Amino acid sequence: MALEEQCSAPPRWRSISLTHVEFPEDDLTGQVLAYISLLPIAVLVGFVTLIVFKRELHTISFFGGLILNEGVNWLLKHILREPRPCAGAHSTLHTEYGMPSSHSQLIWFFVVYFFLFLYLRMHQTNNARCVDLLWRHILSIILLGIALSVSYSRVYLLYHTWSQVFYGGVAGCIIGIIWFFFTQEVLTPLFPKIAAWPISEYFLVRDTSLIPNILWFEYTVTRSEARNRQRKLGTKLQ
Repeated sequence: MALEEQCSAPPRWRSISLTHVEFPEDDLTGQVLAYISLLPIAVLVGFVTLIVFKRELHTISFFGGLILNEGVNWLLKHILREPRPCAGAHSTLHTEYGMPSSHSQLIWFFVVYFFLFLYLRMHQTNNARCVDLLWRHILSIILLGIALSVSYSRVYLLYHTWSQVFYGGVAGCIIGIIWFFFTQEVLTPLFPKIAAWPISEYFLVRDTSLIPNILWFEYTVTRSEARNRQRKLGTKLQ
């Protein structure tokens, strides 16, 4: 009976506009760009996953910068109140204002911060200098291509104008640079104290800021521990 009443007077339904992207029908390019425009959401999901499994303070700080960047974007949109192009072109929008583009601002914050992290924070620790620089350059080119693709997708899909995307990118770059050096100069010296807090020890939060290349460190430590355990296992089986 209750189900029949619900069907006879159905409520008004709304979609979750955060991940709702529309593209022109029968437009393959638009469909590909619609998926590309969801990459900022993938970045946020990736950070949450890293924080849950790594629990590293620099990663948490990086994610905090992304959240701050989004807050600044929301504030700028509601101060400038510039409408999106082609009013009524999209049925579902997170907000009616388009200046600056939040997708552009988030992805450029991420890319610029990652550039600085790659070249200033991660120092070379082994002898493969050329190989180390090569993979950093390749990764940087890929990230740059992703940022440009996301920015272009917002214009192609008529969610933003070129100026909204451009100023979103500028804002993201500026905030990314500021947040990187704030993390390095202000927060990083505090990380050892934060990691020693009882609540940090309870949740296994760690500080790796003194390790110049965390990827190389984790690789060598894991490999060494695996070999030691393999030797012990072989001894027991004899």
